[in-house]
Parts: sequence; C-alpha cells; structure tokens
Amino acid sequence: MKRLFGLLWIVVNLLSCTSDYYMETESFDDRGGWVVDNQSMMQMGSPYLMAHGLGVPVRDASHVARLSKGGRFRVWVRTRDWVKTWGKEYAPGRFEVRFDNIPLDTVFGTKSADWRWQDGGTVKLKAGDCRITLHDLTGFNGRCDAIYLTTNLKHVPPEDMPALTDFRSRKSGLPEQAQDMGDYDLVVTGGGIAGCCAAISAARLGCKVALIQNRGVLGGNNSSEVRVGLSGLISQQPYPNLGNLLDEFGIVGHWNNWEAKQNPDAERSRQITEILKRYPEKMIHNAGPAGNYEDEKKERLVRNEKNISLFLNMQVYEAEKKENRICSVTGKDMLTGKKYRFKAQLFADCSGDGILGYLAGADYRMGRESRKETGEPRAPEETDRLVMGTSVQWYAMETGENTAFPECPWAVSFDEHTCRPNLRGDWDWETGMDKDQIEEIEYIRDYALRAVFGNWDFLKNRSERKAEYANRKLEWVAFIGGKRESRRLLGDVILKEQDILAGTPFDDASFTTTWGIDLHYPKLIEGLKEEPFLAGADVQNIQPYAAPYRCLYSRNIDNLLMAGRNISVTHVALGTVRVMRTGGMMGEVVGMAASLCRKHGVNPRQVYQSHLSELKELMKKGVGIPGFASQFTD
Repeated sequence: MKRLFGLLWIVVNLLSCTSDYYMETESFDDRGGWVVDNQSMMQMGSPYLMAHGLGVPVRDASHVARLSKGGRFRVWVRTRDWVKTWGKEYAPGRFEVRFDNIPLDTVFGTKSADWRWQDGGTVKLKAGDCRITLHDLTGFNGRCDAIYLTTNLKHVPPEDMPALTDFRSRKSGLPEQAQDMGDYDLVVTGGGIAGCCAAISAARLGCKVALIQNRGVLGGNNSSEVRVGLSGLISQQPYPNLGNLLDEFGIVGHWNNWEAKQNPDAERSRQITEILKRYPEKMIHNAGPAGNYEDEKKERLVRNEKNISLFLNMQVYEAEKKENRICSVTGKDMLTGKKYRFKAQLFADCSGDGILGYLAGADYRMGRESRKETGEPRAPEETDRLVMGTSVQWYAMETGENTAFPECPWAVSFDEHTCRPNLRGDWDWETGMDKDQIEEIEYIRDYALRAVFGNWDFLKNRSERKAEYANRKLEWVAFIGGKRESRRLLGDVILKEQDILAGTPFDDASFTTTWGIDLHYPKLIEGLKEEPFLAGADVQNIQPYAAPYRCLYSRNIDNLLMAGRNISVTHVALGTVRVMRTGGMMGEVVGMAASLCRKHGVNPRQVYQSHLSELKELMKKGVGIPGFASQFTD
C-alpha cells in the first residue's frame, strides 16, 4: 500500500510540474511576410499563417513567448504538406521553427496531406522570454496553424475536431464568454461591396449599424486581395438614383466593355468617357496593381458614417435564434481569438457564402436546379452540384533583367500544347466548379496555385519560347480566392431566367440588373492530365431588368435580409445579378428596407406587404451623394 501511495505521489507531482505554452500563429506579434488565411476557418477551426512568396521565401514571422517555467519541452506544430493531396512528395511548403534564432532539427510541412500536429522533437528552454520564429524555406505556401510546447514529453495534442476545439479553447486562456457589444438596429455580416452599401444606406437613414467583415480590408472581390473590377451598370430605370452611393467609392471599373454600350443614360456615358480620357487609370479591370482597388478609400467612407461601427477581421460563427428570429450573432476576432456578441432587431447576410443564413437555419440551395423544376431554358435536365468556380488571378511584370523562377515538379505539369502563354491570369483562371465552394475552398484555391505556378515554371524554364519570359517576374498571385457561387438563400420570390428574359413585371421591382446571364463552365484542354483550371463563359445578353425586392429577404427567418451573390435566385439567374455594382444596389435597397423596419417596427416581409410605397420613395431618392463627375474635377 505504501508503495502504491508513493507512486501516486510521484505521478501527482509530475503532473503538477508540467508546464506548457500554446500559441495560435495568427496572433503572432510580428507576422513578417506571412499572410493570414481564414478561408477555411469554419472547417478547420482556426485561421493560419501562410508563406505566400511566389517562390521567394517570405520574411520571418515571430512572437515572444513568456514561459513561466523552464525545462525540456516537446514541440508540436499544426501544419500540413499541402501538395500531398495530389500524391506529390516534394513538400514545397517547408519551414523551420526557431527558438531564439536556433532552428529545431525538424523541418515542418513535410508529413501529412491533412492538417495534423507534427512532432518537432524536444528543446530545452529557460523560464522567461523566448522568441519563437517561423522561417520560410521556399516561398511556396508553407502553412502553420498553431504551436504547442509541453514538458509532458509523452502528451500528444488531439486531432479530432471536437476535442481539438476544446483543446484550443482551454489552452488559449481566453474567456469562454463572448463580450457583449450592445444592441444595434442592423447587423451586416460581410464587408464586400453589397455589405458596405447596405451598412451605409441603413446608417444614412438613421439606423445604428454594426458592419462585420472577416478580412482586414473591405471590398470583398473588389479588394486588393482579390482584385476584380466592378461590373454592372447603375443609375438605371425605374430608380436612376440607385447607384450614386457606389460612385462615392471612386472606382470606375469596366466601362469600355459591351455592357457600357447598352447604357441608356447618354449623359452618364458622356461623363464617363470624359473622365476616362483625363484619368485613364480609373479604367480598372481585373488583376491590376493593389492601389487600383482603393482599400483605404472604402474603409474611410465606412468609418466616416457616424452610425456605423466597423469590425474588421471578425468571423461570425454562431447565431442565436428564438423561434424564427435571429437574436444575436457571435464573432471571433481572427487575430486575437476573442469572442464578441452582437444583438440586433435586424440582420443582413452579405457574406457571399450565406454564412449567417446557414447558421440561422435559413432555407438555401447550392448547385443547379433541373429544367423540370424551374422551366428555365438553360437549366440542365437533372439537378446537380455544378457551380461557377473560384478565380485565383495573377500577373507578371517586365523587370529589364533576367529573372529566375524555381522549378515546380509538384505543380500541374504542362507542355507546349497545354501551357497558357499568358502574362496575366484573369477571371477565366477558374477552378472548383464540381466542388463544394465552402467546404473544399482550401483544395480549390490550392489547385489553382498549382496551375499558376506550374504554368509559369514551364514558360520560364522549359518552353521553346522561354526567351520571351526571361525578363518577366511573377509579380502577384491572389491567395484569397474570388468566388462566384455557393449558397443562395431563398426568399419569397426565387428569380428565374425566364423572368429576366421576358421582363416579368413585379410590383416590388427594385435594383436593376444589366449584366448578361453569364454562366461559366469548365474549359477542357486536350492533353492536360489533371482537372480543368480554366473556364469558358456562355453569355445571354439581356435588356435592363428590375428585380423584385422579395429576393432580398429570407422566406423562413423573419428578420434576415440579404444582398450580393447569395440572394434568392436560381443558378441560371445568378449569372446576371452576381456582379458587384448590381450587388451594391441590392445593398442600398436592403439598407432602405431596414430603415422602414425600424421606423414601423415590422419585418422585411411586412415592408412589402404594408410599406412598399415608402420603399419606392426611398429608392427614388437614393442615399448616395449625386454629382458623379464632380469628384473627378480639379
């Protein structure tokens, strides 16, 4: 018995002497050249740091750890070998972990295709401050989620998602309870163009608004992270003042394409032509320099609205509901891990992926409806999961001197026939059309990176035309994918192709769509041994069409509005409404509807039923500052 108690005493003392340290890498003091990627945060439980260097190792990321006790620690690093998904053994995402600038013997990012804890061996550390550094070895998208140090040398951190979530929560030391951020009239989830316009519109009409964006910049696909130019005509009948708000963002965009020629507003066309003569840099297309997308101007415009509270880097992950109403949403600060709770009378899902609607149990669809179901001429015979895909855009620049690019045997393999002799990857570099654009987004983005890097490797190193590319440098490749389609939240009206082509009149006609019904399909390249990475577009031109307000609120969640590519339309109809100027006008209408809900104490559906005439008056006036040309005069 004495021996048993003696053993127990030893175990208890050993356990009491255990010391550990846990760190989420997105919370590092200095992220250096590593970028924060949260695109799959809802699937893997956390953002992570990624070394997106286009073949050049990025600057170190580092953090000062304050160890309460010294000793010998086992080091666990949560990472993955991202190309092993395709059976590749080259591990391009290799990196070191250093302690006070001394690297561990282990090289990370070399083991599992999935996210796993990689054992880094042991290191002896003193109590006090110790600098932990992530040192990139390749510049090819090494990734690190978290680092865990423990003096219990036999302890293995959990991999199972529920257990891992609990482990993260316990080890982070952050309060479980979300901080109450107070009450709002409207909470807008998603800070793309639609979300920004919804927030500003509601704020200017007297609503107290919280705008929650899960990136560090506003604009969504129109931000410097994705770099898509604004498309879609504004200032259309029956409400020509819808869209003035978009002009305040100061970005002209795609005005020299086929759509502009259809613009019925001759005076506006004349103004735009004159502006572009004087300011040709305002002709923003896709995949341009970062400054073209004016991130700071968007943020300044939002912050100047006294009724808006802006929350960047905040991922909404939970919705509290009572019966058919959302009571609050909870978001997590991506960089600190802290939780915040937002209460409101109304909510607007402008997230693109319909995240809030999904969390609240809103009805939604993904993929293509059958022709039998919708009666649409361009719908497939059978329902399927095909969607329009995600674009990872890129461009190369002339340097004036010979530049090298590493060979990429782990990337998509190209030859003279299959390679694309491009200096710029536009919208048509599109992947994942047969994939789940939410659950599989890391795979979709990573396959696009393999295509971009593999194509450029061939052009630079093996092509018969490589002399043409000798002085060219791969200048920018997006790491945030530009999505077109995922969840579509269902409203009282589901807009269909035949409504748009026939000009079906609705009594609640609101924002006007002008872009053609632009559907994308995988583009096959003969001889390519892997899945497609390019898309083709099939466009049906349309006459400007005013879509019904009833597409902009949920049919089963009483206080949920929506704007952007997640509104209530079929897959085919999405082809016209999904462009960003059109989405911005949706946002304006959503903000107007929210103001009427606040004024009359009603839900969005009741705005249609009882206050439609007031909504029409607001749409007639608009909330934007008129005078498009004046902002460009000297």
